[in-house]
Amino acid sequence: MAKVIALLSGGLDSTLSVLAVMRQGIEVTAVTFLTHFGCDISDSSSCSRNPFPAAEKFGFQVKLSHLADKFVEIVKNPRHGHGRNMNPCIDCRILMLKEARELMQMTGADFIVTGEVLGQRPMSQQRNTLAMIDKEAGLKGYVLRPLSAKLMEMTMPEKDGLIDRGRLYAFNGRSRRPQMALAEEFGLTDYPAPAGGCLLTEPNYSHRLKELLGHDPDPSLDSFHLLRVGRHFRLSPTCKTVVGRDERENVVIESLARNNDYLLTVEGVGSPVALLYGAGSESFVPVAASLCARYSDAKGFPEVEVTVRKGNSISDVTAESPVRDIFGGEQVADRIFKVAVPPANNELIRVYRIEKPDGKGRNVLSSADQR
Repeated sequence: MAKVIALLSGGLDSTLSVLAVMRQGIEVTAVTFLTHFGCDISDSSSCSRNPFPAAEKFGFQVKLSHLADKFVEIVKNPRHGHGRNMNPCIDCRILMLKEARELMQMTGADFIVTGEVLGQRPMSQQRNTLAMIDKEAGLKGYVLRPLSAKLMEMTMPEKDGLIDRGRLYAFNGRSRRPQMALAEEFGLTDYPAPAGGCLLTEPNYSHRLKELLGHDPDPSLDSFHLLRVGRHFRLSPTCKTVVGRDERENVVIESLARNNDYLLTVEGVGSPVALLYGAGSESFVPVAASLCARYSDAKGFPEVEVTVRKGNSISDVTAESPVRDIFGGEQVADRIFKVAVPPANNELIRVYRIEKPDGKGRNVLSSADQR
């Protein structure tokens, strides 16, 4: 029995490709590659409860492989450039296929299957580009794309009789109707709606990431996670504030605080959690407090008392003179103290907010900011 390694995103196209080769009696091991910029399948709030329902229903194995720092490096400096945003689609595909090739060699698999559809994406799914990707990954002739196979050159498994080309497909372009009809034929009913699962294709996230890399060429993993949530403000080249937008984001932001960071909130009213972090952040406590106050339910008051905690551990100790403690250089780790500030106005927000500008190069405040 022939064996294949299949790249599985969990989306419709890759799942159909797995089922198409399984129908021909081929043993499939699917591999899902994880990055810091995709859907975290361990988080039920960001992905489906069961990220691979088809694997359970149709009986194929799924392995997980995290690309980690290898992927971060190609995001920073992709050999084949970025797409419309920060997505290094071509380099990403080459990297995934190289990793799949190693798995193919380790398991004795005969070829690789992917769910790509010819012409579906302008950057990475064109005929010449796909051929170049296979060649650079060291897999020329060994990558089968079942959904568009009849429109492409024959692969080695087809030539060797491992798979029947006549039972493959000739899908082309962006329409999903042929895939949806095929899903119905297979009895595949549980699949996600088409969407960009990669955060690097999202304009606002990409803008934040580009801004981050412009100030810190080697960000921490926590910094990448923070880009997913909250409102972001650049206070200095080394210092940022992130302000939560809802309870879920507040929990995430608080969980990512480190010992030298500051957490701010307004007690007694609905309030975001604001995280102030980076070198020299102690100088920006009043600014971060003002931003925190602006997005709290106390934003209409002329002055708001903001509770500040340094370090991510709760303490009963309250500083007598918190501002003097901070600027006098005294260590205030694991202390809770208060700062009275006016809520930030629109001008302050415009100065510090990290926001993708409009077509005229202006940072545009959302309606929530203007209220």
